[in-house]
Amino acid sequence: MNDRGKQDRAAAGPDVKEDVREDDLISVARIARPQGHRGEVIADLLTDFPERFAGLRRVYVKRADGRLLLLDLENSRPHKGRVALKFVGCDSVSGAEELRDARVMVSRDQLVELPEDTYYDFDLIGCEAVATGGQYLGRVEEVQNYGAAPLLVVRGGARELLIPLVLSICVEIDTGRKRIVVNPPEGLLDL
Repeated sequence: MNDRGKQDRAAAGPDVKEDVREDDLISVARIARPQGHRGEVIADLLTDFPERFAGLRRVYVKRADGRLLLLDLENSRPHKGRVALKFVGCDSVSGAEELRDARVMVSRDQLVELPEDTYYDFDLIGCEAVATGGQYLGRVEEVQNYGAAPLLVVRGGARELLIPLVLSICVEIDTGRKRIVVNPPEGLLDL
């Protein structure tokens, strides 16, 4: 309820229709808490492209209770390494509080287009990894970004491989077919 006793429209929000699958949505922020007294929220960024919010007008919001909403974004602005968001119809602290811990999500067609030979981590996860000779290595379960090059965590049975995501080793990447061909340097598969 807002200060005038009316329920905030954004927090209640319209449920998303069945034709949208949650698996087709990508989280770009997590709402941490209300900001101020007019229904604004502060969100932690889950994207490498914080400028994307300036161009967004409508987003999906998965509330902590599991409801998936489609909300209009009234305003966004950077705020101390995070993003402040204002949704149409969310006009009070209590309305903003109902969005705490919600995920702000976009559809694939709202993703920022990446340069050639650059991939979203979530597109690599689940890819089958095979050696150039056809040997099955496993599936990519995680992408670690700790050093000079990202590492693909590939698990096949009880074995785990860390494969550098570089063009000289990952010679063919087809995220549509969920397949990565690996040309392993000597010793990589023995680690």
